[in-house]
Amino acid sequence: MLETVREELDLPAPSSILLSPDDNVVVATAAIAPGDRLAGGVSAVARIEPGHKAAIRRIDVGEPVVKYGQAIGRATSPIAPGEHVHSHNLAFDQGRLAIGAAVPPEAASEADKARTFLGYRRADGRAATRNYIGIVASVNCSTTVCRAIADEANRRILPKYEGIDGFVPIVHDQGCGMSSTGDGMKNLHRTLAGYARHANFGGVLMVGLGCEVNQLTLYGQSGAGAEKRHFNIQEAGGSRRSVERALGILDEIAKEVAAARRVPIPVSEIIVGLQCGGSDGLSGITANPALGAAVDILAAAGGTAILSETSEIYGAEHLLRSRAVNETVAVKLDGLIAWWEDYVAMHGASLDNNPSPGNKRGGLTTILEKSLGAVAKGGRSPLTAVYNYAERVTEPGLVFMDTPGYDPVSATGQVAGGANVIAFTTGRGSCFGCRPAPSIKLTSNTALYRAMEEDMDIDCGVIASGETTIADLGRGIFELIIETASGRKTKSELFGYGDNEFVPWHLGATL
Repeated sequence: MLETVREELDLPAPSSILLSPDDNVVVATAAIAPGDRLAGGVSAVARIEPGHKAAIRRIDVGEPVVKYGQAIGRATSPIAPGEHVHSHNLAFDQGRLAIGAAVPPEAASEADKARTFLGYRRADGRAATRNYIGIVASVNCSTTVCRAIADEANRRILPKYEGIDGFVPIVHDQGCGMSSTGDGMKNLHRTLAGYARHANFGGVLMVGLGCEVNQLTLYGQSGAGAEKRHFNIQEAGGSRRSVERALGILDEIAKEVAAARRVPIPVSEIIVGLQCGGSDGLSGITANPALGAAVDILAAAGGTAILSETSEIYGAEHLLRSRAVNETVAVKLDGLIAWWEDYVAMHGASLDNNPSPGNKRGGLTTILEKSLGAVAKGGRSPLTAVYNYAERVTEPGLVFMDTPGYDPVSATGQVAGGANVIAFTTGRGSCFGCRPAPSIKLTSNTALYRAMEEDMDIDCGVIASGETTIADLGRGIFELIIETASGRKTKSELFGYGDNEFVPWHLGATL
């Protein structure tokens, strides 16, 4: 629970936050000048920027620096009370502090469980939050044609039919120059098949070149759906002829898709992909735990939330493992962590390289610190399942999908797995969309929200200023998820984000 160490008087909002009584650092919620009083009873001896840390007691060389009640690294030089704590005196360390038993979330009310959203019910029973038509490239060679098809379809066909959200090109840079077997092809095939059958696509046209490794015939056996059509550019007689052929097919698909209408669907059929990008020192204090509070409500009501970004839970995986519903789930999560340790070592890298320059400017120092904040997006719900990248998600509740930390790649896997809404937290200002799934943007601090209000949907900085609580804002996020699933456009959708963020995880050699 967020602790602000505040007297019961009518005082201004605190300028620093003590997150746990076990912590030896506090986090600045506003710029702190030398001499300013910190939560914890000491005075700052240096300027502390928002999101950054300050020591509240002496920390000797080699001693753990503790935030969230967990070790985020060790001091590399003596740190005096009130001193700025960051990359100059704190480094990554494998050590963890023991934690107590996980605190279960509050159960959803009967009213929450009875909630519905207005969505599209597909013929196979799946629930959709949008009604798009997809043009999917099997290979990078058909990318330009797929974009041309989508542009022409949006110009010539879309105005004829109400109720269609648009024609979306799903294009990428893979599909040839790669092995026909192995993890790379498996990932690509799973991802494209997941998009081809995604509920938010009322219909799909797949377009190939004809001679690529990733042949369209592979998808005829993938169970992607009877509404799927496909052809190759070489067989159609070239690029322009392919566009005209596609428009004829898409006009037929549009007649069917336009007939769909929104109907009440149980909230338990919402699948939210959880993302964070451009994080700062407040992300794990405001936006991520607020999203986690919303996840707890959704999961308890029977819905699903997908936590991902394996490289960004590193150092905090024990918090998820302790909440696994059984040992099989826990062991699978352990296996993912071991794979990532081997993977980065093979390339001469370290998982502590993960915090980006922007993350560090925002106050995050080590991967342990970033991971502890990132895991907060998953709330306190039990972990019910662990999935491979782009694998179809079938279990309700909080689940985990193996993905890199890079947002477009991670979200692409979640959508391929069935996410029909994305919730994306940011502290630095990531701009993002992920069609066909709508993307809700949540800022960790009010300054960012004010600076980029045209891109951001919710200001979670009001938690740091003391204007609301994590629980209350979590309820508000839950309500916005339902409204978005029911058709409310997000800021990202209104601008047109989502066509360029389809990025399947590339594994294996380029041949």
